[in-house]
This record gives sequence, C-alpha cells and structure tokens, in this order.
Amino acid sequence: MKVVVIGGVAAGPKTASRIRRLCDDAEVTVVEKGEFLSYAGCGLPYYISGMVKDQKELMATPVGTVRDSVFFRNVKDVQVMNRTEATAIDRENKTVAIRKEDGETQQLAYDKLVLATGASSFIPPIPGVGLKNIFNLKDIHDADAIKERLAEHKALNAVIVGGGLIGVEVAEAFHEMGCRITVVEFLPHILPMMDPEMATLVEGHFEAKGVKIQTGTKVTEFVGTDKVEKVITDQGEFPADLVIMAVGIRPATKLAEESGLKIGPTRAIAVNDQMQTSDPDIFAVGDCAEKKNIVTGKPCYVPLGSTANKEGRVAANAICGVNDAFPGVLGSAICKIFDFTVARTGLGEKEARDAGYDVVTCLAPSPDKPHFMPTAKPLFLKLIADRTTRKFLGMQATGSGEADRRIDIAATALSAGMTVDQLAHLDLSYAPPFSPAVDNILVAANILRNKIDGFMEGVTPTEVHAMLEEGQDFTFLDVRSPEEVEQMRIEGTVSIPLGAVRSRMAELDKTKPVVAFCKISLRGYEAALILKQAGFTDVKVMDGGILMWPFEKIVK
Repeated sequence: MKVVVIGGVAAGPKTASRIRRLCDDAEVTVVEKGEFLSYAGCGLPYYISGMVKDQKELMATPVGTVRDSVFFRNVKDVQVMNRTEATAIDRENKTVAIRKEDGETQQLAYDKLVLATGASSFIPPIPGVGLKNIFNLKDIHDADAIKERLAEHKALNAVIVGGGLIGVEVAEAFHEMGCRITVVEFLPHILPMMDPEMATLVEGHFEAKGVKIQTGTKVTEFVGTDKVEKVITDQGEFPADLVIMAVGIRPATKLAEESGLKIGPTRAIAVNDQMQTSDPDIFAVGDCAEKKNIVTGKPCYVPLGSTANKEGRVAANAICGVNDAFPGVLGSAICKIFDFTVARTGLGEKEARDAGYDVVTCLAPSPDKPHFMPTAKPLFLKLIADRTTRKFLGMQATGSGEADRRIDIAATALSAGMTVDQLAHLDLSYAPPFSPAVDNILVAANILRNKIDGFMEGVTPTEVHAMLEEGQDFTFLDVRSPEEVEQMRIEGTVSIPLGAVRSRMAELDKTKPVVAFCKISLRGYEAALILKQAGFTDVKVMDGGILMWPFEKIVK
C-alpha cells in the first residue's frame, strides 16, 4: 500500500508514524513544503520569550532527538520530502504532482492520500501592511525573525493586531522581553473564545501588568518610510517599532478545492468520523479539516495541535483497517497570561442561545483551595446549562488559581453528556492542599441547580451595570462587613452586613426590586433568602459578587 501524506508539521507525521506501526508493508511518503518537520507550533511564543532556549527543542522527542528527515527514515521508516510542494492531485489516476525546491517536478502514486495542509495566516489588505518589521507568527522562520528584531533594541514599542490566543500569548512574551505593548482588537473584547464578562477580567489583568488593551478598534493604516513606525486606527494612532499580525488563520484547502473535494460550511475540508473526505481514498486531518461540535453535533472549525494529533491517529487506523472514530471537539482551549490561566470548553453563552437552548448561567468566584491554605489563589468560573433538560453545556475559567484541572473535569463531563445534577455529585478527590471540601466546579454546578429549581434568581454584573446606567429604581444591597466595604465598594450601594439584615430590613423598601451581593455572592444568596421569607417579592442575587464586577470600583 502506497500512502502519500501532504503536510509535515503535526497531523501529517502523526498519521505517517501510526500507519507504519500498524502496516509494516506500507510505503509512506510525507511531502512538506517547509524545512522543519513535526515541530510544536504552539510553543513559538515561549521560544520568542526565551523560556524555550533553542528552536531544536520544539522539534525534538522527549529524550532530545530531533525529528528531521533522517529521524523519520531511520526510526519510523517513513520517507520525508521536505522543501517540496504538492501542486496538484489527480484523483482519477491517483497521483500527486510535486515540485522540489530546485524546480524539479515529479508524480507520486498513491493508494491512500492524507491531506494535512494545515492553515494559513490571514493578512488583511491594510495599507502599509508590507512594511518591514510587520510579522505574523506561523512558523519557526517567523519566530526567528521576530527574535532577531527584538535583539536589536530593548524597550521596543510593539503593537499586536488581534487579541485571540496567539495575540495574547505573544503579548506576554513581548512583556517578558521588556517591550511596551498595545493590543488592538476589532471586537468589543479580547479572547473571543471567552464570554464578555470573563474576557473583561483578563483585560483588567493585562492592564495591571502595563499592557494597553484597545478593543473595538479598527486598524486603518501602517505608516513608515521603509519600516513600520506607527499604527493608525479609527481610535487614534500608536507608535510601533514592531507589529505582529494575529487576526486569525484560514484552513489551507487550495489543493482539496482544485481536486473537487467537498468543502464544508466552515470552509474547511468536509470529513466523516474516520477523517475520510468525499473521496474515500483521501483523508484530511488537522487544521485543514472541518470538525464536529460534540455538544451540538454541528460542523465547527477549531484548529489545535492536540486535535490534529488525535485526528492523525484516527485516519491512520482507518487506512490500516482498525475500527476507530473521531467523536468531534468541545472547543477546549487554554492559555497562560502572566499568572492567570484562561480556559474554556463546550459552548459559550451566545453559542448556547444560538443553538436553541434555554440557557441558564452562573458566575462562581472562590479560592481554588480552602481559604486557610497559604497556597490558595482566586479562581473565576462561568458555567452554562440548559434549563429545560438540565444538560451541562459549557464552562469558562480564569484567575491565578488552578483552572486546568477544573476545565478538564468539565470537558469530561461534557463528553459524557452529564446534567448539572450529575456534575454536582462527581466524586472528586479532596485534601486541603489540592481543593476545597466541595470543589469549585461542584459549587458552581449547585448554583446552577438552585437557579433551575427556583431557589435563586441571578443577575449578571453587566445587567446590574446597565440597570444603574439606565437609572432604574432598585436597591443595590451590599451585605459584606463594614471593613470590607471600607476597603472597596461600588458606588450607589446600600450597605447592611448579612448578620444585620433581619434586624434592619425595615430600612429597605419592599416595593423596590433588590439586588443583593457580597464578595462572591454566597452571603448575597443568604440575604436574598432572608428577604424573600420576609415578604420581599423581587429579590435577585448578583452573580459573582464584587470579585467579578468588571466596572469601576471605589478603592481605599
């Protein structure tokens, strides 16, 4: 069996290696346009910052062996043709036309063909985008060019266009290198994978570190004589010695389209759960291939190295006759921003509403370990569920606490199709050095259950802020202690400590709506129950308390 794999970064080498393990008589050839093979593209920001010292570390096995063409030939028995471009696919004759770096052309015959062509950076046609020192970050060559520019001069003015995963990771890397950084994002908030209230917390953390975040801003021009000197936007201009374009990627589907393969609604190559394309002898894996959302069952496009490797294994299994199927993705993603973790899995709130769910959400901030443990750090969670079926739909997390473990628990629960009730009863391990007695994710699931069962009516900080801006007549009740209020408060609140609510509720107008809160709104929930039992008819709890209030606060 002759197998040709087009693409040698992540999914391609994974597919090729798995095929050779399963089929010792298979002839496997990998065609790669670039020079480098099987490297960790997600590690490039850490290579730029210097955390990863040598580019070879991104291409090496855990024991330090570089995965080059010699490695693949001697260890995997896979022929690699790097610096070689696949230019056309002849499906009728089952051949691939290739062109080597020296211009030589050749035809490769195949029985099975695997497309692992990846994705390409999207560069919008902005005037001046071709100036020197404007980079994207697609491969190791890009990273080396950026490192060279950074080495020329310290304290550069760096502008990052795009506030997605790559943009924010590069921002941290540049901060470590001593740059003055501005992140320009066209959308209302950075990290579009996160819901607005969660992204706003991250923006505040960036600003606290000295990184300027400019959202809702469109870049109109790059200005400079030979190299970029400033970035012009519809909100003003910013000095720039270095610009990173991080506005997204697009699936590389040119070969597939030209050969007549079906393209899905996400503009990636349509595949089934064995990673077969519309041609049963051609497979597509990695960033060029369309995915299926596990929660909704609908097509989606989530390009990640972790997914690429899993898809490569499934395709290889199918080619070699091993029963397997790729179930799809949850959109699970995580990144590090200074001492914050930002992570998500499943559906966001808008995605869930657009999918037709009767959405209920909660915001749940609390320490990731018992408050008495010196290692406890704040963790902010948002959970999303369907009110009608009680089905758990998604979770987002940020903060300096341990978010990775909770996100992975959530991803597992989503894969199992759990309800919030099942999630709340998970038998998770407990000891004070690791988690509270009732873990953060279980507390959040119980908040959702209280909302669904009618024991609590919540309102988000954004909704409360809008009520204040509109001048609505309601009582904004802060039930924290006087000492807490003195340290930090929200303008326009009425302060009655929780222990005094029963004795002082006569000070409150029963005819007005009440929104109660505290630090995390646990005491706010208790206050709401007390007021309801006393005959107050319109009492809500502000989700997340003052810790998740992203707007202006009065701080001592």
